[in-house]
Amino acid sequence: MLRRILTLTAIFLVALPSAVFAQGRSFIRDTEIEETLRLYATPLFKAAGLDPQAVSVYIVSDNSLNAFVAGGQKLFINTGLLLKADTPEQVMGVIAHETGHIAGGHLSRVQDQLRNASAISILSTVLGVAAGVAAGRADVGTAAVIGGQNLAQRNFLAYSRTQESSADQAGVKFLTQAGISARGMKNFMEKLEGQELLSAANQDPYLRSHPLTTERVEFLENYVANSPLKDAKVSPVLYERHARMRAKLYAFTNSLQLTLRQYPESDTSMAARYARAIAYYRDSQLQPALDRINALIADEPENPYFAELKGQVLLEFGKASDAIEPLRTAVQQSNGDAPLIRILLAHAELESNNPDVLPDAKENLLAALSKERDNASAWRFRAITESRLNNAGEASLAQSEYSLLTGDRSAARYHAVQADRQLTSGTAPWQRAQDILRATEPDKKN
Repeated sequence: MLRRILTLTAIFLVALPSAVFAQGRSFIRDTEIEETLRLYATPLFKAAGLDPQAVSVYIVSDNSLNAFVAGGQKLFINTGLLLKADTPEQVMGVIAHETGHIAGGHLSRVQDQLRNASAISILSTVLGVAAGVAAGRADVGTAAVIGGQNLAQRNFLAYSRTQESSADQAGVKFLTQAGISARGMKNFMEKLEGQELLSAANQDPYLRSHPLTTERVEFLENYVANSPLKDAKVSPVLYERHARMRAKLYAFTNSLQLTLRQYPESDTSMAARYARAIAYYRDSQLQPALDRINALIADEPENPYFAELKGQVLLEFGKASDAIEPLRTAVQQSNGDAPLIRILLAHAELESNNPDVLPDAKENLLAALSKERDNASAWRFRAITESRLNNAGEASLAQSEYSLLTGDRSAARYHAVQADRQLTSGTAPWQRAQDILRATEPDKKN
């Protein structure tokens, strides 16, 4: 089920001319949405010659219409983009464009160009000051400095404009190879066109982060018009998944009143019913939420996400023991391949305070960590589970892993020291404790 993860200082290098920004970012984790995006992205990654498993996809809790790549093969998609995309093809078009940045190696080139731009700015400053001194006029030096800095900025932005065009061309190629129409990419670009005209009608074209949207739309219009796939649509299954994804995001990020306005009772689609069930849960109305969730389960008894929602609702309303059964059902229906649901199940098992389910909680956490080793919540629950099972060494090691992932190196080292003393020397867990001790060794001062 949908969860937010807040990172206090996330720094991303993006394939856009703003290049670097540092600010807090809230990320969303949700098995259903992540799986939907994977279904969209996998054929495009394959068409680009990328290993789909090597590309990480992150959902950013941000209402703005944006997506970007950063830090290598990492794709970030804003919730605002998902909510505003009318069709799966529109999201696929955006993913195809961003995949073009990854396949084109644009991130490393942006770094090089940033260094070149900085060098030009520094050189212009030095030469500008020298010119001012020689002329005996401060304004001469200032003009030279500003001119050099503008040149650096224009060179960098022109470079980015080229990258954007290249990403568009690569994107339509990947879409075509995957058998997907580029019409969605064109339609989504048209959404941006009006916004950019409003905000940048008088803007210097050289200062734009990418080619004018009208130019990009013209390219896409010509491409779509001559494509044999221009009227092709993806499967109805993906359209339904898209509708449910948008409904889920809307209900989780808006009030009950707004959700009921967007998805009124007169709308009997599964997506609308899903949204209303979530909205009542988010409004702390347990019984109306459960009534609607149970109705969804009755119509689709094999849907793991409806069972997951029921389990989370019960857990968050203090009914942990009752949450275990639907969450176990969700794990089984997802073929055990849903680490986030397994972690939620382990959480419910721990909250039930039933010692009989502790071995199952441990099994779920081990399975989840085998797929998501960097999941801090899983390590925290693992530490609690091992402690209750009287496995002191494993508990200390799990707590050390949790502290390491959350940036508390001092605590990570403390618990690794405890694990070193409690675990059997030479075993794999003991070796891991040694790794953490080496990684957290205090810097030696001269």
